[in-house]
Amino acid sequence: MTTIDFGDFRRTTPLYRDFGHSRGRPVDRYYIERFLDEHRSAIAGCVLEMGDDRYTRQFGDGQVTRSDVLDLPREDSRPTIVADLTRADHVAGDQFDCIIFTQTLQYIYELQTAVATLHRLLRPDGVLLASFPVVSQICHFDMDRWGDYWRFTSASVRRLLSDAFCPENVTVQSHGNVLAALCFLHGLATEDLSAEELDFEDPDYEIVVTAKAVKGQTAARQ
Repeated sequence: MTTIDFGDFRRTTPLYRDFGHSRGRPVDRYYIERFLDEHRSAIAGCVLEMGDDRYTRQFGDGQVTRSDVLDLPREDSRPTIVADLTRADHVAGDQFDCIIFTQTLQYIYELQTAVATLHRLLRPDGVLLASFPVVSQICHFDMDRWGDYWRFTSASVRRLLSDAFCPENVTVQSHGNVLAALCFLHGLATEDLSAEELDFEDPDYEIVVTAKAVKGQTAARQ
């Protein structure tokens, strides 16, 4: 048997517990922001983002005519729409050209209801740009407040979105490899890896799944 030198990784606790923020940009954000950069043209018109509007501002390129933030009431957020995606009947539908929905669905127990609400809020031909965690530590800030319930795969994301948006309107991609996953779990950052190491895609080691879903002109199948 070949002897393995684990080096700094031979430990039962992570090197850092802050997702990589103390060292730079978290590894999962590398993939999320690359995905949003590739779809800048869709971030236009009336745009809704969850929690804050940082990605609307970062990738909107002056194309955004109205920016809204949806969130639950909390001290560190200033939402323009206060709502729970599973109980949002008071929010008018068919009003957004784009919804940015990154790393959020894991905190919502009623998955299908939340996705149905996102579909309802979009205008016909509106675009959902979303990301979902596959490999990640627990975030106790969120766990202790509203729960951290789910991790996903490319297969579960495709099926979940296809049920609301129709399969032909959904594009799903996975990102990551075993090295990037290991570094992310240990709280290392994008800056600790080379672009070649980050960009190597191994479908057996998904870290993040990204998805673009377009609301059709006619009602989705029920």
